[in-house]
This record gives sequence, C-alpha cells and structure tokens, in this order.
Amino acid sequence: MQASSTALVLIEFQNDFTTPGGVQHDAVKGVMESTGMLANTCDLVAKAREAGVTIMHAAISFADGYPEIASESYGILAGVKAAGAFKRGSWGAAIVDGLAPQEGDVVIEGKRGLDCFASTNLDFILRQRGIVTVALAGFLTNCCVESTMRSAYERGFRVVTLTDCTATLSQEEQRLAVEKNFPMFSLPMTHDAFLSDLQQG
Repeated sequence: MQASSTALVLIEFQNDFTTPGGVQHDAVKGVMESTGMLANTCDLVAKAREAGVTIMHAAISFADGYPEIASESYGILAGVKAAGAFKRGSWGAAIVDGLAPQEGDVVIEGKRGLDCFASTNLDFILRQRGIVTVALAGFLTNCCVESTMRSAYERGFRVVTLTDCTATLSQEEQRLAVEKNFPMFSLPMTHDAFLSDLQQG
C-alpha cells in the first residue's frame, strides 16, 4: 500500500464512546479493553501520519432535540436519541484528546447516520486526493464501521478494516463482525500488519 494514496478514516472516536463518563462508554469498554483498541489507534495514527497517510476524522453529532432523527425512529439511532448521546457542542461529542485532529488532517462534516459516506462529502474528498486504499477504525464494529466498509467496497476503493482498532457492544458481536463480515467486503488486519504493509511515497 502506498501511504500517499491511503486514507485512515477514524469513525466516532468521541468521548461518549471512548472515555469514562461518556454516555455510551460502559457499553463498549469491555471490547475496548480486550483489544486495546484506543491505545492501538493512537499508535496507528501517529505512525500512519508520519508515513504520509491522510488522516480523516468522522464524528457524529446531532442538534438539540435530535431533529435529524425521525420522530418515530427505531434501531440504533433511536438508542442514540434515548440516551442523549453525541449532542453537538458537548464534551461527549468531542473527539477524544489523544486523537484530536492535527494540522493536515481532514475533518469530515455532516455525519448524521451510520455510513460515513451517506450524508457527508467523504467520497468527494477521497477522490480529490487520489485515494485508492481506505482503512477503517472506530465504533461500532458491526454498525458504522461495517456500513462504511460496505459502501467503500461498492465504490471501488481498496478497503482495509483494522481489527484491533474497532469495538462494539459485546465480544460475540465483535468476533462475528471480524470473522464473518469483514472478509466479505475488506481486507481485515491488525494495525501492526497495516503499518508494515505501508510504503512511503
């Protein structure tokens, strides 16, 4: 993989997931701890950035009252609304300090649903920058990461899913996503394997 044509998309590394006190942290902390995903991702980002990979941050947020979500919502977005998670401008919606965007990173605006492509200009930015390979890390493994993985695959990108830089609600869901779904639409690998495959320039 050429670093210059590779983008690392960081999905929802926000306090509501990553940090004690976050609205959704207790739900994901077990898998986070078992994979070491936050420490792995910090290591990954520092080394990938240094190698010349484009670092992209895809956070989700909603206005007061969640007007972006249907009044009769169901599924995962109903859960977000009921929990009061990812309120725009709140501490919970902020990107965790250890992964705060740096100069040269790209912050994707407008994520309001699961697939990072659906309500954003992610596809446009990737193509403008000549990106061939899209690597994915973040939350939830079997939700936003998987939705984005499938869309990137359909759009013709070379897709990598970083198995030790993702987390979801249970060990079983994590295992099934990584073992059964990821290989259908991506090249699953650890962050160390990804870094070792990178070629600068």
